[in-house]
Amino acid sequence: MKEALKNFLIGISKYFSFELSIWIGSLIFLFFSYHINSTDHFTICPLSISGIKYCPGCGLGKSISAILNGQILQSFNYHYLGVPAIIIILIRIKSLISFKANLRKNNLKGENHE
Repeated sequence: MKEALKNFLIGISKYFSFELSIWIGSLIFLFFSYHINSTDHFTICPLSISGIKYCPGCGLGKSISAILNGQILQSFNYHYLGVPAIIIILIRIKSLISFKANLRKNNLKGENHE
């Protein structure tokens, strides 16, 4: 039973490492993709490609990008949920890092007692 639990925790650890890298990588991408007053940018958004001017998802990405570049007021023009979204993402990143640290600490304690 103890071995099964250990294997389960190792599996979870791998998942959280992947998720953590996705969140951090996404924020880094959004930081570097911000262009002030730029309307021409690469997109894979089906709404934007079909000519629809406003897409909530694109607006949220632009809003987060603006926040990461210090343009808080401009971020509200893109999407009003940008600030709550980045707060939620940062809380998730913090929880993933804390989980990894606790898991690593518990694994080290378990190895010392065996």
